[in-house]
Amino acid sequence: MDITSDLKNFCKISGADLCGIADLEPFKKGWTVIPQDLLDTYSRAISVAIRLDDAVIIGISGGPTSEYAQHYRKVNASLDALTAGVVRWIGERGFTASAVPASHIIDETNLLGSISHKAVARMAGIGWQGKSLLIVSPEYGPRIRLATVLTDMPLAADRPIKNRCGTCRECTEACPASAIKNVSTDSRYENRGEAIHLDKCYRRLCEFKRIPDVGALICGVCIKVCPFGRKTKRR
Repeated sequence: MDITSDLKNFCKISGADLCGIADLEPFKKGWTVIPQDLLDTYSRAISVAIRLDDAVIIGISGGPTSEYAQHYRKVNASLDALTAGVVRWIGERGFTASAVPASHIIDETNLLGSISHKAVARMAGIGWQGKSLLIVSPEYGPRIRLATVLTDMPLAADRPIKNRCGTCRECTEACPASAIKNVSTDSRYENRGEAIHLDKCYRRLCEFKRIPDVGALICGVCIKVCPFGRKTKRR
């Protein structure tokens, strides 16, 4: 096995349901990263995904449940433990790596992390970016959580896959904030405002955050209704 296959195999046995490698060169050409020199010493990003539990997602109705909030935090913690292990694995082989936490906001005003997990996952072939901005994987739809590892390890990069949302309007019609514009893209959105009304989405998320036992900016409705998620491969 080559080093890329070894890395992906390690990710899988460490708990990742999906793993892909993104070339960071496009990100260095004006894509948003914080700080701007974040990627200077890195050439690749490893995207890992853990699938969400179907029973928890099915329980979502018009907004997040306490069960979903607990599951959201648990999966994020699992992703952070997974990426910490990947960083160690890479370091033991003489290369440099840095983990980007599963859900960590750097820019509170614009709700941005140091690098977009979704952008990395799309470039790594995990899935395409759907009309809700979520990454939709062929295997599990958007029923996944993502994390990222940046590295200088010379890994073979994967490629983005074709968008398959087509004329589907499920997430647009189900959105409790009426925030999804039903705009599709063949590659990537230049900005989030192309796809969703950010102000509407954020206001509703703040309302959900105040629900007892939720306490996070989460929703879950578009995750539940996506047809690709409903067709998820069962264990």
